[in-house]
Amino acid sequence: VQLQASGGGLVQAGGSLRLSCAASGRTNSINGIGWYRQAPGKQRELVAAFSSGGSTNYADSVKGRFTISRDNAKNTVYLQMNNLKPEDTAVYYCSADTALMDEYDQWVLQRHWGQGTQVTVSS
Repeated sequence: VQLQASGGGLVQAGGSLRLSCAASGRTNSINGIGWYRQAPGKQRELVAAFSSGGSTNYADSVKGRFTISRDNAKNTVYLQMNNLKPEDTAVYYCSADTALMDEYDQWVLQRHWGQGTQVTVSS
């Protein structure tokens, strides 16, 4: 699975951005897909994601401001970010978890990452 993220940029506090993540390859093997972010000097953290069952999970810090959605026909996941704050500044990564059966009939679980897109929120 390959992931191509786009949509980052520079925005003032209170503004909005929409990130897109287009998946290609063996997309039917994707169990879960979502967005992580990593700010300078900090660990990568979950922002929002779809689970394998289709439910959504959000970081407490973005609840009510960010919305994850998807277009299955386009194999694309979106992250609508509203009311952005300077603390949202980070590199945002798209991530997908896949499950494939190998030649020994064993499930192989993998996590795939996109290239990251920079989001900068000025105060």
